[in-house]
Amino acid sequence: MADDGGKEDMPRDAKIVKELLKSMNVDDYEPRVIHQFLELWYRYVVDVLTDAQVYSEHAGKSMIDSDDVKLAIQSKVNFSFSQPPPREVLLELARSRNKVPLPKSISGPGIIPLPPEQDTLISPNYQLAIPKKQNSQPAEEMEEDEEAADPNPNPSTSQDRRLAPGYPSASVFPSRT
Repeated sequence: MADDGGKEDMPRDAKIVKELLKSMNVDDYEPRVIHQFLELWYRYVVDVLTDAQVYSEHAGKSMIDSDDVKLAIQSKVNFSFSQPPPREVLLELARSRNKVPLPKSISGPGIIPLPPEQDTLISPNYQLAIPKKQNSQPAEEMEEDEEAADPNPNPSTSQDRRLAPGYPSASVFPSRT
């Protein structure tokens, strides 16, 4: 909240910020807002004057003059603020983008339309491997039987790994009927 108490011991710059807020009809603010504006103000002035000094040194001058300050401010404005593209460019971009039709919907009537399954990120992207049930045979005999039955000892291509029911081995999308 704005507080008029202690106005005499307030620095000159803080009084200026307070008067600026008052001139813009801002009456309700916290006291720290003045300090935040002062910090922003000081940082901006230091940046501009530092840039002006660099421009002055580059020009071979011993003192900073108003042209250096103007150039520094213009550089800040050009660097900090960018103009949007012209309206014609945006319209042409919109026309070219809108030429591509949207994907067909997979939902029925009265249902919120969703994009096709291949365009969504909600379909399962994994497969579950269910371990083979163990028989009552001893482990050594089972290993010998598996080696004899499977000519390919590579476990990643082995027939021992089965997919969980309901999960296809390849991506299959539902057909529309």
